[in-house]
Amino acid sequence: MMTREEAREILQGLMQSPALLAHVRSVEIVMEAYAKKYGEDADHWAITGLLHDADYEKHPEEHPKIITALLEERGEGEKAHAIHCHYTKWGYKCESLLDKALLASDELTGLIIAVARLRPNKLQDLTPKSVKKKLKDKNFAAGVDRSEVNTGVELLGVDLTDHIQFIIEALRPHEEEVIV
Repeated sequence: MMTREEAREILQGLMQSPALLAHVRSVEIVMEAYAKKYGEDADHWAITGLLHDADYEKHPEEHPKIITALLEERGEGEKAHAIHCHYTKWGYKCESLLDKALLASDELTGLIIAVARLRPNKLQDLTPKSVKKKLKDKNFAAGVDRSEVNTGVELLGVDLTDHIQFIIEALRPHEEEVIV
């Protein structure tokens, strides 16, 4: 199984953008937290979160085919499948808990970080109510696909408010790393 060090080396070769690096780090943190909650392998889930957008900066038209091919070559098919599933419009079926957690966490984590950037106390006093208000505002963080958020939450089988709170709590200790 791939180590986090190997995953970070792969990421460094594909991604330079501080904003994208902060995004994949935030998803790594959330996926690790969910793995612990569900009794799954924390490194496996965290690496999947870390690498889910690894090829986006250098190969946006081919994303995620570059990173998933690399993972499949290394025998990391489960990670590759989850990465294929993190956007439903690619047509891959979310089957495993890992697939569903990544889909449910990716877009929403980005929105939560965007909301936190506007606040003086960032994540420290952020509430699900504030996030849900911005989630309804289609002009705020317009790049966040709200239908992906809703589909992910539904497939993971979690309450939206609880899911938002879980993500906020997972990210709080790492605020300086993820809010750039």
